[in-house]
Amino acid sequence: MTDLNNLKQSWMQDYEVVLGEDIETKEETEFSKLLDSTETPTFTEGEVFKGKVVNISPDYVLVDIGYKQEGLVPKREFTNYDGSLKVSMGDEIEVYLDKLESHLGNLVLSMDKAQILKAWDKISEACEDGTPVTGTVVAKVKGGLSVDIGVKAFLPGSQIDVRPTRNLDKYIGKKMEFKVIKFNKKRGNIVLSRRAILQEERGKLRGEVLSQIEEGMVVKGIVKNITDYGAFIDLGGIDGLLHITDMSWGRVKHPSNILTLGDEIEVKILKFDKEKERVSLGLKQVQDNPWETANEKYVAGTKVKGEIVSVKDYGIFIELDDGIEGLIHVSEMSWTNSIKNPTKHFTVGEIVEAQVLEVDVENKRISLGIKQLQENPWDALEAKFPVGSKVNGKIKSIVEFGIFVDLGEEVDALIHVSDFSWTKKNINLNEEYNVGDEIEAAVVSVDKENQKFCLGVKQLKEDPWKKIETRLPVGTIVEAQIVRVTDFGAFVELETGIEGLVHISELSEDRVEKPEDVVKKGDVVKAMVISLDKDAKKIALSIKSALNSDTQGMQQDVVKSATLGDVLKGFNLGNEE
Repeated sequence: MTDLNNLKQSWMQDYEVVLGEDIETKEETEFSKLLDSTETPTFTEGEVFKGKVVNISPDYVLVDIGYKQEGLVPKREFTNYDGSLKVSMGDEIEVYLDKLESHLGNLVLSMDKAQILKAWDKISEACEDGTPVTGTVVAKVKGGLSVDIGVKAFLPGSQIDVRPTRNLDKYIGKKMEFKVIKFNKKRGNIVLSRRAILQEERGKLRGEVLSQIEEGMVVKGIVKNITDYGAFIDLGGIDGLLHITDMSWGRVKHPSNILTLGDEIEVKILKFDKEKERVSLGLKQVQDNPWETANEKYVAGTKVKGEIVSVKDYGIFIELDDGIEGLIHVSEMSWTNSIKNPTKHFTVGEIVEAQVLEVDVENKRISLGIKQLQENPWDALEAKFPVGSKVNGKIKSIVEFGIFVDLGEEVDALIHVSDFSWTKKNINLNEEYNVGDEIEAAVVSVDKENQKFCLGVKQLKEDPWKKIETRLPVGTIVEAQIVRVTDFGAFVELETGIEGLVHISELSEDRVEKPEDVVKKGDVVKAMVISLDKDAKKIALSIKSALNSDTQGMQQDVVKSATLGDVLKGFNLGNEE
C-alpha cells in the first residue's frame, strides 16, 4: 500500500511537472495571442483603412486610423462646391493610405482615392460600355472643372460643351450627366466628357430638325461660332450659316459687334439644301425693313442728323437710322468747292447735320448735302460785284490757264489767260506776274449756276478791234512792217498788237513759190486791206492789189494831164486866131 501510494505520488509529481509545463506554455501562447491582438496592425501603402476625424484645421483634416500617429487629408477633399464641409469632428470615414511618412513625419491620407477604389468597378464598367454617370460640378480647376460623381473626376474645358466655353463659373453647382472617357486606376485619375452626351443628343435631334425645317420658317438658335464673314447658329442638331450681309439692314463692320457666343437669337430660314444639309439664315429678315418707310421719313428738303460711318475720297456716309445710310458727296459739302478731300475734314464717329436732297428707295440710296444748310456766298457776290466794275485784289496763285485773285471773299476770282490782252497771244504769266502782287481788273462775269467768278485785265481798256472797220476800211492802202514770214504768206503789224496777213497769192503779180523769196522780216511794204473779220480778228491784205492801185492812179494822172494840155492847146490856138 505504501509502495502504491509512493508510486502514485511519484506519478503525480511527474504529471504535475508535465502538466505545469503545459499550463505555463498554454498561458504563454494565449498571452502571446492577446499581445498580438493589441499590437499595431500592419499598415500598407495603397490600402483603405477606417479612421476617425479628430481635428479640422484651415488646410487639413486630421484622421486617426490607429497608427502611431494621425494622418493628414487635404481639407479640399471634404469641401462642397459652396464651401461647406462634408465631415464633422468624430465622424468615421474611409481613407486611402498614400504614404506612411511624409517629410513632416505624418501619414498622408486621401479620402478621394479611397472613394475611387470603392467605386472603381462601377466607374470601370461605365467607361467600358459608355454608360452615363451623374455628377455635380464642384469647382473650377486648371484646364477645366472638378466633378463629384461619388469621387472627384476631371472635366476638361474642351469636353464641357460642343462649342467653346469661356465662362466656366456658370456650371459650378449644376448636376449633369457625363461619360467616362479615360481612367487610370493606379493614379486614381478619372476624365469625364459632357460633350459626348450632348453630341449623342444632337445626333438624335438632327434627323428630327431636318424633317421639320422649311424655307421661310423663323426658328430659334444659339450662336455657336463667329467668323469674319458671319456666324454659325446651332439650330439643335444642325448648324446654319448667318452671313454678315444678312445680319442687319445697316452696315456691319464685324459679326462680333452685334453677336456674342452663346446668344439665343431668332433667325429666318432663307435657303435649305436637304441633300447637302446646308442652311442659310437671316437675322435682318425677321426685322422690319427700314427702307419700306424711307420715302415717308426722309423727304427732300428736310434736315437730318447722323453719325459718320465711312469717309471716302468722294464723300462721307452718314447713318441716319439702323439700316439707313445717306451719302454727302464732296460736291455737296461747300458752295465754293473748298473741300477737295473729305478725309482731311471729317472723321468716323462724328455727328453731322445735313439736308435730304434725293431718296432712291429702289436702289437704297439717299443723297444729302451740307452746303444747303449754309448761306450761299454766290448770292451776295452777284450784288457786290456787278459786271464791268473795277476791283483790286491780291494774286493768290498762278496756273497754266490763268491767275486766281483773292478779293477777300470765300470765292476766288479767275483771270483767264485770254483776258489779259486784246492783242497779245501766248502770254507767259509767270514771267509777268508774281504771287502776292496787287492787280487791278474788271468784273467780266459772276455765274452763280456754274459757280464761276471771272475778271479781266484787258477789259480795263477798249477793244482795239471794236472800231477797226472805221480805221482800216476795206480798200485802204497802208504802209506796214513785216513781222514774220511763213510758208503761206507774211504777217504785217498794222497797229500795236494788230496784225494782218498777206497771203502768198497776194504777194506779187508773179507766181511765188516761197514767200521769203519776195519779202523778209523787217521790210516795209504797201498793202491794201482786201477783207476784215472783226469777230474773228482777222485782216487780209494784198501787196499786188496795192501795186495795181498805184499803177491805175498813175495812168489816170497821165490821162488827166493829156486832156488838160489839149484843152490849153485849143485855148491857145483860139487866142492866136
